[in-house]
Amino acid sequence: MSTAIEIDGLTKVYKDVRALDGVDLIVPEGSVFGFLGPNGAGKTTALRILTGMARPTEGSARVFGHDVVHATNDVRSLVGYLPDVPAYYPWMTAEEYLRFAGRLFGVPREVLDERVTSLLDMAGLAGVKQRVGGFSRGMKQRLGVAQALINAPRLLMLDEPTSALDPMGRKDVLDMIAALRGRTTVFFSTHILTDVERVCDTVAILDHGRVVRQASIGEIKREGHATRLLIEVEEGAELLEQALAGQAWVRECVRNGQAVRCVIEDVAAARRAVPALVARLDLALVRMMDEEPTLEDVFVQLVGRGV
Repeated sequence: MSTAIEIDGLTKVYKDVRALDGVDLIVPEGSVFGFLGPNGAGKTTALRILTGMARPTEGSARVFGHDVVHATNDVRSLVGYLPDVPAYYPWMTAEEYLRFAGRLFGVPREVLDERVTSLLDMAGLAGVKQRVGGFSRGMKQRLGVAQALINAPRLLMLDEPTSALDPMGRKDVLDMIAALRGRTTVFFSTHILTDVERVCDTVAILDHGRVVRQASIGEIKREGHATRLLIEVEEGAELLEQALAGQAWVRECVRNGQAVRCVIEDVAAARRAVPALVARLDLALVRMMDEEPTLEDVFVQLVGRGV
């Protein structure tokens, strides 16, 4: 399989702070790759190096086989980039802004006409005559993704593209990203776990400047040591929750209606004990089933804290 990004021992030091500490990473071409980590983990620093806006202290980074430090405009033309806080000329319309960006890339007029029309439609901005200065945050982010695609890049790099968006704005941007699968490699930096689960094929988890795990979403979730157990009773779930919370094999419990969802440390012990516990409480068991660990469960195990 060909690779879009190869990072080897990448390190970036700012005075006494190691923003990146020996990062190794491979991003397969054509994938939607989630670069996941808490705020301050080093995600933006890595993106700045990959786009040529910062230089590494040590190590190397290559885009389609080209060292990013010595990359020419021919290499940069293969990349589209959306920063975490994109800036716009507020007096332009979305169409004017895309045409402006396309001309900077030297896109021929006949190609640019068709591409602007297609991208405006993809971004849900076709026919919008309002100036960008009056756009909502969600509209600006969708325009930002369209701008990053104006040069038809082989690699699209997005830095926190759904941060601070409302649920509908996030859905719109994620739908745009999902639509690119197989057509463009997407390197998607975020701290929002549910976004990664929804659109990404592969994920790397970054913490304190180090990659602690890289694998497919499915592999990472299967590696979770904790299992969720869903236990539902006809009534009396509050009593069940209290009884379960005191068991040594239970990490935590959350009740929702007559169902109690527990994170289990010892699955075998739980399967033996739950039916007897329900019977002792004189409750009627409706169902008991294992649930696959979520990406959040595994993230907390690897990083040791939430985001």
